[in-house]
Amino acid sequence: MRDLTVPAEGDTGRELTVATYRVVTRLPLEQAVNAIAGEQSTGTFVSVAGETDELRARHSAVVLGMTEIPAPITEPLPGSRGDRPLHAALVRIGFPLDNTGPSLTNLFPVVAGNLYELRELAGLKLVDLELPDAFGRAYLPAGYAVEGTRRLVGRPSGVMIGTIVKPNVGLRPSDYVDLVLELGLAGADFIKDDEVNADCPPAPLAQRIRAVTGALDEVERRTGRRPMYAFNISDEPDRMLRNHDMVVAAGGTCVMVNLNVVGFPAVAMLRRHARVPIHAHVTGIGALSRHAGLGIGHVAYQKLARLAGIDHLHCGGFHSKFYVTDDDVAAMVAAVRTPLLGGFPCLPVLSSAQWAGTAPVTLERTGTDDLLVLAGGGVLGHPDGAAAGITSIRQAWAATVAGVPLHEVDSPELARALKHFGGVVAR
Repeated sequence: MRDLTVPAEGDTGRELTVATYRVVTRLPLEQAVNAIAGEQSTGTFVSVAGETDELRARHSAVVLGMTEIPAPITEPLPGSRGDRPLHAALVRIGFPLDNTGPSLTNLFPVVAGNLYELRELAGLKLVDLELPDAFGRAYLPAGYAVEGTRRLVGRPSGVMIGTIVKPNVGLRPSDYVDLVLELGLAGADFIKDDEVNADCPPAPLAQRIRAVTGALDEVERRTGRRPMYAFNISDEPDRMLRNHDMVVAAGGTCVMVNLNVVGFPAVAMLRRHARVPIHAHVTGIGALSRHAGLGIGHVAYQKLARLAGIDHLHCGGFHSKFYVTDDDVAAMVAAVRTPLLGGFPCLPVLSSAQWAGTAPVTLERTGTDDLLVLAGGGVLGHPDGAAAGITSIRQAWAATVAGVPLHEVDSPELARALKHFGGVVAR
C-alpha cells in the first residue's frame, strides 16, 4: 500500500465528523476524492455566487488522508468516467459538525448521499465513521443492551438462546399460543417475530400481542421464567409508537424494528419513547453492504444504528447460509462490542443457520458468550422437537465453554443434533 496522506490545509481546528471511504476510480485519485469533498459540502460543478473564502473556510469538507490499496473490484460502476486502470484508496474526509449538527437526519445525506452517483467514482464504500462527542450528548444510548436483557430474561450469565417463529408468515393468532407455549416451556430465553411479519393480515399485531402475551403468562406460571418476545412493530412512525404502547400495555418486554425500513431517525424517536428493549433487524442490509465496491460497510453501519439507541443488533452468523464470511461476522461482533463515544452498549445477535454445532466456532471467533444466538431450524428442526433443539444448543455451549469436544458430551439431544444437522462445525 502507498501512503498518499494529504495535509488538512486551511483547517482551523473545526470539529469534524470523519468518514473513511474505500474509493475506486479510473481518474487520478486526488481528482476523485476532491469531487466527494466538494459535492458533499460547499461545492458544485461550477462556481456560484456566495461561495466565499470565508464560507469555504468554515463549511468545506477536508481530505485528511489517502492510502492506496488494491482495487477491490474488477468492473467499474456504470457511468464512471476515466480511461485509466482501476485504482483505489482508503480515504478519510472530515465534514464540519457545523454543517450537520449532531443529527442523524442531517448526517446521513452527507456521508452516504449523492456521492455514490458521482461519475468520478468507479466504486465507493463507506467503511467507518468517527463521530464528534456532540452526537453522544444528542442521542440516548440503549436502555437495556446486554445487562438489561439478561435481567429481563433471567439469564445472568452464559449465552442467551432464542428462536424465530416459523413458518415466517401464515400462522393465525391461535397458532402462536401453542408455538410460544412450546418454545417457552422448552427453555427459550428469547422468541421473535420474523422480519416479514409485522402488522399483517394473517395475524394482525393487536391480536398477536394478546395471543402471545397470554402464552407467556402461562409459561411464567409454570416455570417462574418469562421469555422475552420481540414483537415486530415496524410501521409508519406514529403507528410504530402506538404499536410499542400496545406491547407494553399487554405486558410485553421487547419490540422489534426493521431498521432499514423505518430508518435511523425514526428508531431514535422510538428510543426516546420506549420502555422496553429495541431489537433491531437489518433486513435489506445486503443491498447496502454486499458489493465490495458500493454501499456501507458493517462497521460504519453499526455505529449509526447504535447511535439511534438500539439494544440488540443482528450481526450475521458463523457458517451462515448468507453471503457474509466468518471474518465479516467476527469483525461485526467486535465492532458492536466496542464502546462508541464512551458508551452506547449493544447486544450482538447471531442468526442464520445457527445450531448446536456452531457453538465452538462462535466462541472461538468472538471470545465471548455475551451473545444472543437465534436458531430457527436449529431449534424447530431438531428431530426430537423444539425442546430438544434448545437443550442441544445449551449443552453445546456449556461443553464449548468447558473445553469439551461436542462429540464427547453424553447427551441424546446433542448427539441427535450433530447427526441430523451434519456433524460438529470445525473450530
